[in-house]
Amino acid sequence: MAKPESCGLGPAFQVIGGKWKALLLWRVHQEPRRFGELKRLIPEISEKMLIQTLREMEADGLVHREVFHQVPPRVEYSATRLGASLDEALVPLANWGTKYAKRLEATQER
Repeated sequence: MAKPESCGLGPAFQVIGGKWKALLLWRVHQEPRRFGELKRLIPEISEKMLIQTLREMEADGLVHREVFHQVPPRVEYSATRLGASLDEALVPLANWGTKYAKRLEATQER
């Protein structure tokens, strides 16, 4: 049997793994977002985890961090081409997840 790495799943999950990366990628792919805006959009994430996750995504080439040198300083995060292509690739998986969640809900109602 082929290993997940040989079909591309290993590297893909290595980059997108974790609880918050897909959600953050989706948010910054929609439009550039400031740190505070991301924190408000995803209130469940701690500030420390948001900083760490954005840094990992930037290091992986998924997110671009742009610093505007003004007073007060402003930073915006946006999806890179690579990040946008990954976000688009995740759409079918998100659709599958929605269907699966509905199936689970229907099973629990019985």
